[in-house]
Amino acid sequence: MQKITVWHNPRCSKSRNTVNLLEEKGIKAEVVKYLDTPPTKEEIKEVLKMLGISARELMRTKEAIYKELGLKDVEDEEKLIEAMVEHPKLIERPIVIKDGKAAIGRPIEKVLELLES
Repeated sequence: MQKITVWHNPRCSKSRNTVNLLEEKGIKAEVVKYLDTPPTKEEIKEVLKMLGISARELMRTKEAIYKELGLKDVEDEEKLIEAMVEHPKLIERPIVIKDGKAAIGRPIEKVLELLES
């Protein structure tokens, strides 16, 4: 049985829809409420590698904290990752991880593609 993990924010409709989709498909996933249990710098780096994207592409750039921290002008990947560790609200959601691959559930079809791979 493969392990599936979801970085989940219960207040986000896209995130709730993803968890519901997994349940409907009978998939038991480890649901990590990442705002309560923020990922480490290493976990974020691993997910970035799985997604094949930059730190900025994983960030919610419309969040107030993004603007407050002046992250728009930051080019250093390490600093962007550190900001996500300190302020997990900046992390795009939901993220589904399966077999060394990951997908951001926006749109939810990306999660379906990951599950079928």
